[in-house]
Amino acid sequence: MAQTKNVNFIDESDAAKLLPKLPESFAVLFERGDVSVELFSPRGVDTQTPHAQDEIYIISSGHGIFRLEDELFDFEQGDFFFVPAGAEHRFVEFSDDFRTWVIFFGPRRD
Repeated sequence: MAQTKNVNFIDESDAAKLLPKLPESFAVLFERGDVSVELFSPRGVDTQTPHAQDEIYIISSGHGIFRLEDELFDFEQGDFFFVPAGAEHRFVEFSDDFRTWVIFFGPRRD
């Protein structure tokens, strides 16, 4: 399931079981056109850098603190974040059970 491209259903708990086995801290679960859906669970430190597409985070489990540019936000399961392409952001603190859906969409701004 880690690289499934065209599916109509994704079981989040099944996908989450794959994450510890992968070399990266995310699994690309769906891609179509300019949309990509991932499940992301950083290990220890979130090292991501700005992305070329807009993105949405929907917190699947856990809690912590998210930084978007110069603002900090507390987050917990069920919260939603929009991050415009090119914006500095990362999860600066997070619980061990932290996972989030990541949805990339729209034109690339390279």
